[in-house]
Amino acid sequence: MFRFTESPRLTDFERHVLPHLDAAYTLARFLMRNDHDAEDVVQEAAVRAFRFFQGFRGENSRAWFLSIVRNTAFTALKRNRMDEETVVFDEELHGGQMPPLDAGIELDRAQDQQTVRAAIEQLPAEFREAIILRELDGMSYKEIANIADIPIGTVMSRLARARHQLQLLLRKNYPDIK
Repeated sequence: MFRFTESPRLTDFERHVLPHLDAAYTLARFLMRNDHDAEDVVQEAAVRAFRFFQGFRGENSRAWFLSIVRNTAFTALKRNRMDEETVVFDEELHGGQMPPLDAGIELDRAQDQQTVRAAIEQLPAEFREAIILRELDGMSYKEIANIADIPIGTVMSRLARARHQLQLLLRKNYPDIK
Protein backbone atom coordinates (compact mmCIF):
# COMPACT_ATOMS: atom_id res chain seq x y z
CA MET A 1 0.00 0.00 0.00
CA PHE A 2 1.39 3.40 -0.98
CA ARG A 3 1.72 5.96 1.76
CA PHE A 4 2.37 9.64 1.28
CA THR A 5 5.24 9.39 3.75
CA GLU A 6 7.08 7.31 1.13
CA SER A 7 7.10 10.19 -1.36
CA PRO A 8 10.85 10.97 -0.99
CA ARG A 9 11.57 7.27 -1.53
CA LEU A 10 9.44 7.31 -4.68
CA THR A 11 11.17 10.45 -5.94
CA ASP A 12 14.61 8.91 -5.36
CA PHE A 13 13.50 5.71 -7.03
CA GLU A 14 12.22 7.60 -10.08
CA ARG A 15 15.47 9.58 -10.31
CA HIS A 16 17.75 6.55 -10.01
CA VAL A 17 15.84 3.79 -11.82
CA LEU A 18 13.45 5.20 -14.41
CA PRO A 19 16.19 6.60 -16.69
CA HIS A 20 17.37 3.02 -17.21
CA LEU A 21 14.08 1.51 -18.39
CA ASP A 22 15.17 1.48 -22.05
CA ALA A 23 18.39 -0.40 -21.23
CA ALA A 24 16.37 -2.74 -19.01
CA TYR A 25 13.92 -3.49 -21.82
CA THR A 26 16.75 -4.05 -24.31
CA LEU A 27 18.42 -6.56 -22.00
CA ALA A 28 15.13 -8.29 -21.15
CA ARG A 29 14.09 -8.41 -24.81
CA PHE A 30 17.22 -10.23 -25.86
CA LEU A 31 17.16 -12.59 -22.89
CA MET A 32 13.47 -13.44 -23.23
CA ARG A 33 13.33 -13.32 -27.06
CA ASN A 34 9.80 -11.98 -26.85
CA ASP A 35 8.43 -8.42 -26.54
CA HIS A 36 5.56 -9.32 -24.23
CA ASP A 37 7.73 -11.41 -21.88
CA ALA A 38 10.37 -8.66 -21.84
CA GLU A 39 7.77 -6.10 -20.81
CA ASP A 40 6.60 -8.41 -18.02
CA VAL A 41 10.18 -8.93 -16.83
CA VAL A 42 10.92 -5.20 -16.76
CA GLN A 43 7.70 -4.51 -14.90
CA GLU A 44 8.40 -7.24 -12.35
CA ALA A 45 12.01 -6.06 -11.99
CA ALA A 46 10.84 -2.47 -11.40
CA VAL A 47 8.49 -3.66 -8.68
CA ARG A 48 11.31 -5.66 -7.07
CA ALA A 49 13.67 -2.70 -7.36
CA PHE A 50 11.16 -0.43 -5.67
CA ARG A 51 10.51 -2.99 -2.95
CA PHE A 52 14.23 -3.29 -2.17
CA PHE A 53 15.23 0.29 -2.99
CA GLN A 54 16.19 0.98 0.61
CA GLY A 55 19.11 -1.45 0.04
CA PHE A 56 20.47 0.62 -2.84
CA ARG A 57 23.61 2.48 -1.77
CA GLY A 58 23.66 5.04 -4.58
CA GLU A 59 26.79 3.98 -6.44
CA ASN A 60 25.61 2.76 -9.84
CA SER A 61 21.85 2.64 -10.22
CA ARG A 62 22.05 1.38 -13.79
CA ALA A 63 24.12 -1.69 -12.91
CA TRP A 64 22.01 -2.30 -9.80
CA PHE A 65 18.73 -2.18 -11.75
CA LEU A 66 20.02 -4.21 -14.71
CA SER A 67 21.20 -6.94 -12.35
CA ILE A 68 17.64 -7.12 -11.00
CA VAL A 69 16.32 -7.28 -14.58
CA ARG A 70 18.80 -10.03 -15.40
CA ASN A 71 17.89 -12.09 -12.34
CA THR A 72 14.18 -11.59 -13.00
CA ALA A 73 14.60 -12.71 -16.62
CA PHE A 74 16.51 -15.85 -15.69
CA THR A 75 13.94 -16.67 -13.01
CA ALA A 76 11.18 -16.30 -15.61
CA LEU A 77 13.09 -18.50 -18.06
CA LYS A 78 13.48 -21.22 -15.45
CA ARG A 79 9.86 -20.90 -14.44
CA ASN A 80 8.79 -21.30 -18.07
CA ARG A 81 11.13 -24.28 -18.38
CA MET A 82 12.90 -22.79 -21.34
CA ASP A 83 16.17 -24.60 -21.86
CA GLU A 84 18.30 -21.50 -22.47
CA GLU A 85 21.22 -22.76 -20.40
CA THR A 86 22.05 -25.65 -22.72
CA VAL A 87 24.42 -24.87 -25.54
CA VAL A 88 23.86 -27.21 -28.47
CA PHE A 89 27.13 -28.27 -30.05
CA ASP A 90 27.46 -27.12 -33.63
CA GLU A 91 30.64 -28.25 -35.36
CA GLU A 92 30.75 -25.10 -37.45
CA LEU A 93 30.41 -22.80 -34.44
CA HIS A 94 32.32 -24.73 -31.79
CA GLY A 95 34.69 -26.84 -33.87
CA GLY A 96 38.27 -26.20 -35.02
CA GLN A 97 40.35 -23.13 -34.52
CA MET A 98 39.83 -20.10 -36.71
CA PRO A 99 42.06 -17.07 -36.82
CA PRO A 100 40.79 -14.28 -34.57
CA LEU A 101 38.56 -11.88 -36.45
CA ASP A 102 37.47 -8.39 -35.56
CA ALA A 103 33.75 -8.65 -34.74
CA GLY A 104 33.46 -4.87 -34.87
CA ILE A 105 34.30 -4.88 -38.57
CA GLU A 106 31.71 -7.58 -39.20
CA LEU A 107 29.09 -5.61 -37.30
CA ASP A 108 29.93 -2.45 -39.22
CA ARG A 109 29.52 -4.29 -42.51
CA ALA A 110 26.17 -5.74 -41.47
CA GLN A 111 24.29 -2.51 -42.07
CA ASP A 112 20.88 -3.97 -41.50
CA GLN A 113 20.24 -3.88 -37.74
CA GLN A 114 17.60 -6.58 -38.06
CA THR A 115 20.19 -8.93 -39.52
CA VAL A 116 22.51 -8.40 -36.58
CA ARG A 117 19.67 -8.64 -34.06
CA ALA A 118 18.49 -11.90 -35.61
CA ALA A 119 22.01 -13.30 -35.32
CA ILE A 120 22.27 -12.14 -31.68
CA GLU A 121 18.97 -13.93 -30.98
CA GLN A 122 20.65 -17.22 -31.98
CA LEU A 123 23.40 -16.92 -29.35
CA PRO A 124 23.14 -18.73 -26.01
CA ALA A 125 21.69 -16.56 -23.20
CA GLU A 126 24.98 -15.81 -21.45
CA PHE A 127 26.54 -14.65 -24.72
CA ARG A 128 23.48 -12.56 -25.69
CA GLU A 129 23.62 -10.92 -22.29
CA ALA A 130 27.32 -10.03 -22.58
CA ILE A 131 26.98 -8.66 -26.14
CA ILE A 132 23.89 -6.59 -25.31
CA LEU A 133 25.37 -5.06 -22.18
CA ARG A 134 28.72 -4.26 -23.81
CA GLU A 135 27.94 -3.45 -27.44
CA LEU A 136 24.43 -2.01 -27.24
CA ASP A 137 24.41 -0.52 -23.73
CA GLY A 138 28.11 0.44 -23.69
CA MET A 139 28.74 -0.94 -20.22
CA SER A 140 32.24 -1.55 -18.92
CA TYR A 141 33.55 -5.03 -18.20
CA LYS A 142 33.40 -4.23 -14.49
CA GLU A 143 29.73 -3.18 -14.74
CA ILE A 144 28.86 -6.35 -16.65
CA ALA A 145 30.71 -8.43 -14.06
CA ASN A 146 28.69 -6.78 -11.30
CA ILE A 147 25.39 -7.27 -13.10
CA ALA A 148 26.02 -10.92 -13.98
CA ASP A 149 27.82 -11.61 -10.69
CA ILE A 150 30.80 -13.17 -12.47
CA PRO A 151 34.54 -12.36 -12.59
CA ILE A 152 35.78 -9.82 -15.15
CA GLY A 153 37.81 -12.58 -16.84
CA THR A 154 34.60 -14.51 -17.45
CA VAL A 155 33.03 -11.38 -18.96
CA MET A 156 35.98 -11.02 -21.33
CA SER A 157 35.81 -14.71 -22.26
CA ARG A 158 32.06 -14.59 -22.89
CA LEU A 159 32.43 -11.48 -25.03
CA ALA A 160 35.20 -13.01 -27.10
CA ARG A 161 33.23 -16.21 -27.62
CA ALA A 162 30.02 -14.31 -28.32
CA ARG A 163 31.72 -12.10 -30.90
CA HIS A 164 33.27 -15.12 -32.56
CA GLN A 165 29.96 -17.00 -32.70
CA LEU A 166 28.16 -13.88 -33.91
CA GLN A 167 30.70 -13.53 -36.67
CA LEU A 168 30.26 -17.16 -37.73
CA LEU A 169 26.47 -16.85 -37.66
CA LEU A 170 26.56 -13.73 -39.80
CA ARG A 171 28.87 -15.38 -42.32
CA LYS A 172 26.85 -18.59 -42.39
CA ASN A 173 23.43 -16.97 -42.72
CA TYR A 174 24.48 -13.94 -44.74
CA PRO A 175 27.29 -14.98 -47.11
CA ASP A 176 27.46 -11.49 -48.64
CA ILE A 177 29.10 -10.29 -45.43
CA LYS A 178 32.85 -10.55 -45.78
